[in-house]
Amino acid sequence: MRAVFFVLLATSLTRFVQRHAEEPRAPWVIGLAVVLAVLYAIDTVLTDGTPPSRGPGSWPPAPRLIRLGAVVATWAVLVVGAPSFAWVAVPLFYAALRALPPLAAYLLVAFLTLLVVSAQLALAPRFSLDLVVGPAAVATLATAVFVHMRRQAARQRALIDDLIGTRRELAATERREGVLAERQRLSMEIHDTLAQGLSSQQMLLQAALRTWDTEPAKARAHVRTATSVTEHNLAEARRFVHDLAPADLARGGGLEAALRVLAARESDTGLSVRVHIDGDDDRDGDGGGGGRTVPLPDRAQSALLRIAQGALANVREHSGATATALTLTRLDDRVVLDVADNGRGFDPGAVTDAPSGERGHGIRAMRARVRQLGGTLTIESTPGEGAVLTATVPVAPHTAPHTEETPR
Repeated sequence: MRAVFFVLLATSLTRFVQRHAEEPRAPWVIGLAVVLAVLYAIDTVLTDGTPPSRGPGSWPPAPRLIRLGAVVATWAVLVVGAPSFAWVAVPLFYAALRALPPLAAYLLVAFLTLLVVSAQLALAPRFSLDLVVGPAAVATLATAVFVHMRRQAARQRALIDDLIGTRRELAATERREGVLAERQRLSMEIHDTLAQGLSSQQMLLQAALRTWDTEPAKARAHVRTATSVTEHNLAEARRFVHDLAPADLARGGGLEAALRVLAARESDTGLSVRVHIDGDDDRDGDGGGGGRTVPLPDRAQSALLRIAQGALANVREHSGATATALTLTRLDDRVVLDVADNGRGFDPGAVTDAPSGERGHGIRAMRARVRQLGGTLTIESTPGEGAVLTATVPVAPHTAPHTEETPR
């Protein structure tokens, strides 16, 4: 519209000079045309990049009103002296609609349209209806287009604001969920490492204190075991601070080696812990164990090791068992960890996921770990007959190398 203004102004000035250059009014008409161009250019430069108004129905700042009034007044005087400049009003329609509140803008557009109609009638040799309807139709169309564009822009701004607000809420929700998930994970990590280790130390030292005078050798064995647990707990704490990975897995050798280290550490004179890796005797693949040599994902190894640690801590603290077996079974599409003990057993139906007291994270943490991996946790037990805890975690199926059968 700004470019159209200068084009129409230049065209009208050229037409006037070609037809009326010798008339006495020519100098001041040309001068007014130049002043109008300068005023419009100044208004364009000063308002470029600024919002048209502060809101619906609000008036622009006083300097903006003064500049717009000067442009409209100069054009009106110019049209009175040279009606051929009337069509420069079309860009002025948009300037008024953009700067003024709706009602004031509509009134100004109506005033400009009346001047255009008057100018057209002054130039025509006789009255013609199209000289009245034409400018009015152009003004109505220009106003309707502008109002429609402004409403579309307002709807787009509202949609963008809603989208930005929704994205911020979503980001805040994801951050909150991430914080809660991380807190839960940290609580499980602390429970399965530091808390379980400290509990084992407490039980061993209490046992040593009870047998210190009557069975010194047994008491010293308890102290040595407690020292070993303390060393492991220290390693777990350092690893926990470093990257939260299980210290036993960090030594290398995978889950199988970590379970053996765990069993050796938890075994003592009161509890024997054995480890059985299904497929240990079938590593050449003769019995179909080839699919079991596929490395487990780090998350699955860490979760199963933590489950084994928590299960052994529960066995030592609650079951009164003398023997426990850890069995790791590797299948094509899943891995299964069984923890069986010969303790006093319990009623699995009485076990809930709700925390109770200070030590309510055990079973709940185990279920949460396998659930995060898409697995299941089952407990089978009968009072007086021990218990079996089974954790099943799905893994990507192993595809054996394809071999073609040689024709005989």
